[in-house]
Amino acid sequence: MATVLLVDDDPKIRDLLRLYVERDGHRALFAADGEAALEMALRDRPDLILLDVMLPGIDGFEVCRRIRDVSDIPILLLTARSGEGDTVVGLDIGADDYVVKPFSPRELMARVRAHLRRRRIEADQEEPLLVAGPLQIDSNAVEARLAGERLELTPFEFRILHGLMRRPGRALSRDQLIDTIHGDSDPGIIDRTIDVHLGRLRRKLGDDATRPRFIATVRTVGYKFVAPVERREQPAASA
Repeated sequence: MATVLLVDDDPKIRDLLRLYVERDGHRALFAADGEAALEMALRDRPDLILLDVMLPGIDGFEVCRRIRDVSDIPILLLTARSGEGDTVVGLDIGADDYVVKPFSPRELMARVRAHLRRRRIEADQEEPLLVAGPLQIDSNAVEARLAGERLELTPFEFRILHGLMRRPGRALSRDQLIDTIHGDSDPGIIDRTIDVHLGRLRRKLGDDATRPRFIATVRTVGYKFVAPVERREQPAASA
């Protein structure tokens, strides 16, 4: 059973979300505004947050930004506006996914299950460190470092980087990167989502798309990790 924080100022939407979340066997927490959402996210540490963008007081974008500063909790934005601009803003501040209102509850729950499943898999895996020059990624700690400094990556960005580094030199299509993130339970992420996250990931790596050290664009195909990658055993825990 996971704990899901439902953030929406419309009680009818909250009741609908609660019905589907609890039907899937999860515990639901509720917040009707941004202040309450921030307090509950930090205090109760839910496994996933369904976050409406249009909230009284602090809006959903700002709530997402503040949570992402301190936590990698998966965040799915709920928005009544379908324009690409809002989508890009949401992804750029660290949201993992977005759903446009009015939404299909079945599609929404498919996305929730995919993110929760991915989070459980990551928690159970024991994998070697992946090292490419100054870049190091530890999938067990969900941590990436560049020249010793920790990179503040969203879960989505981390999974893309991990997927590319596990297959250095191999061109991966956007569909393959989506599979890397969601496995067989892809709930409908679009190519544009991958491009937005990849662009932000490159900026955090200080990588120039025209002269890449790490991630190169393969025209008409997708992306590939161009630097050699060394696999190192995890250091033994001290007694």
